[in-house]
Amino acid sequence: MNEPLTIPSQSPRFGLPLLFSGQAQKEFYVNEAHSLIDMLLHPAIEGEAAAPPASPTPGACWLVATNATGEWTGHAGEIASFQAGTWLFAMPQDGMRVFDRSRLQALVYRGGWVRPVAPDPVAGGDTVDVQARTAIEQLVAALIAGGIIAPPSA
Repeated sequence: MNEPLTIPSQSPRFGLPLLFSGQAQKEFYVNEAHSLIDMLLHPAIEGEAAAPPASPTPGACWLVATNATGEWTGHAGEIASFQAGTWLFAMPQDGMRVFDRSRLQALVYRGGWVRPVAPDPVAGGDTVDVQARTAIEQLVAALIAGGIIAPPSA
């Protein structure tokens, strides 16, 4: 005998709610899916914080820090977005990228959020090539300006 077809209630990657025929309050599920898509399509965060801001702007997204408190407790590492007067959370997936507006830097998720950092300044060596060091410093400065790596002080 064939097994009955079972349909999940959420999409496998980001948990977007799926609809079923004859389902009550479909608008709730559609609105939740649209809100999740709104926060995950070209995501940008205001920064990383352990506690929700006192007066969040609708649509603002934050990266929840590891020592999360308040409404963010239990959501460390997730993206939190203030939508329709409440917090909506999305669990990141490997390969996901976000732009951190507070640091002007891109982050990537690989089993955890990775923030690229600038290498230490070039120093030492038996032979000093001033032109090569200048080129390396300019390359690092361009990567920082492009938001690819964070400045050493960040």
